[in-house]
Amino acid sequence: MVRSLWTGASGMIGQQANIDTISNNLANVNTSGFKKVRSDFEDLLYQTVRTAGTPATEDTVVPVGVQMGHGVKLAATQRMFTQGSLQSTENVYDVAINGEGFFRIQTYDGSYGYTRDGAFKVDENGRLVTSNGYWVLPDIVMPENFLPQTITIARDGRVEVKTPASGDETVQVGQMELYRFPNPVGLNSVGENLYKVTQASGEPIPGQPGYEGMGRLEHKFLEMSNVSVVREMVDLIVAQRAYEFNSKTIQTSDNMLGTATSLKR
Repeated sequence: MVRSLWTGASGMIGQQANIDTISNNLANVNTSGFKKVRSDFEDLLYQTVRTAGTPATEDTVVPVGVQMGHGVKLAATQRMFTQGSLQSTENVYDVAINGEGFFRIQTYDGSYGYTRDGAFKVDENGRLVTSNGYWVLPDIVMPENFLPQTITIARDGRVEVKTPASGDETVQVGQMELYRFPNPVGLNSVGENLYKVTQASGEPIPGQPGYEGMGRLEHKFLEMSNVSVVREMVDLIVAQRAYEFNSKTIQTSDNMLGTATSLKR
């Protein structure tokens, strides 16, 4: 009965972690480029009371052993990199990735981050940046006196714009690149819609949008979160009920212990 107390407690702790993960998914349901996270669990060590295959008689063995489990623990929080829906914004600086790949971003400390969020802006120098002012790489700098409403980003990453001097002709100002990873699930989430490379993710593989397995770019679109509100609410109900079931096992074990201690009376 004492074992069941700790087993039930491990179940409650695990379901609390599950609810924390679900709540973060729901909080980011409108975060562009956000990828939902799934909680994975695994069972704990087992106490082997009797081993299967132990000789029972001279001619027979025990066909089934006796093992007592010790509960559950959180094994991993896996990010699901499925495609989010594309939403038209009519913003000339917005671009979405339709398929595989990440944009490369240079942060203030000079390190690289990777993102699926294409809600870009232009700073005072005409450079394409993120909402936090981080540079989009390769550098894309608009020419002086450019006409913002004439910016076009092709599906293969070519960035073109018109200026008063160019007339009806467009000027190519840069070429966007995408990066993919052997194991994107191994990327480290650091906030601000950015991921950092880890040993588990592997080194980034650069490529041109639309070629060699890279996704295409969709101008004036944003990739929305891949969180399904209905699915998350169902998972939340299941987690809540599982939490209650585990609390019931603790209450039942406590009642049984109370009964055992009152036998002498």
